[in-house]
Amino acid sequence: MKLTRRNFISKSSFGLPLLPITFSWNSNLSLKKEKHSPLKEGDVILFQGDSITDSNREKTKELPNDSFSLGSGYAFMGASQLLFSNPNKKLKIYNRGISGNKVFQLDERWEKDCVNLKPDFVSILIGVNDYWHKRDKVYDGTIDVFEKDYRGLLNKTKEQLPLVKFIICEPFILMGSKVDKSWIGPFAEYQKITKKLADEFNSLWVPFQETFNHAVEFAPPSYWAPDGVHPSIAGNQLMANKWLKIINSKE
Repeated sequence: MKLTRRNFISKSSFGLPLLPITFSWNSNLSLKKEKHSPLKEGDVILFQGDSITDSNREKTKELPNDSFSLGSGYAFMGASQLLFSNPNKKLKIYNRGISGNKVFQLDERWEKDCVNLKPDFVSILIGVNDYWHKRDKVYDGTIDVFEKDYRGLLNKTKEQLPLVKFIICEPFILMGSKVDKSWIGPFAEYQKITKKLADEFNSLWVPFQETFNHAVEFAPPSYWAPDGVHPSIAGNQLMANKWLKIINSKE
């Protein structure tokens, strides 16, 4: 039989009829104006933090709205949706997270990686290394140092960028290859500090621990964050979804 386009699309390679393939535009993905979005035209959004935010981003060009510069984690996923949903707002979205960072290391590079970018929104996810590295005895910072350093960073930012809005993200853990139950009590103190500072600075608050706690009702912790700290692809999408819900709502 002569192979024609009609024959090709009506027969599979096994000689069985192919089911028709149709494509539809999911209404959940359609362009729509977010009713409560605080974003304005020309806004600059900055993601800051440690390896969870870094997510293997390139660190030479560090461009806004660039897939390589945004990494492969929740920051990229969140930025993708914001840019998709707001094509007329001319947003600029940066990722300046660096793996291994603690609060004092954010402070050391804050002029270059925050202030000079003149962000309208600064999203910060930090804290797991402040505890983890102390636990592993490679850092001598205490919970009091964490609070002092974090508050100092936020105050310094407000002094130089008085109109900036903070999005404070809760550091989180799950049971995994790097995390056991002995983490829970001490790490909860770091989480309380971040919530305290979010309230103190009238920031948007992203409760990631609650989000992951709910997620493990549907799949085990290893599905969301195999080592208990670094999220999987699914874990990153979970984070992006929650982050977007907070920034696009009045919660």
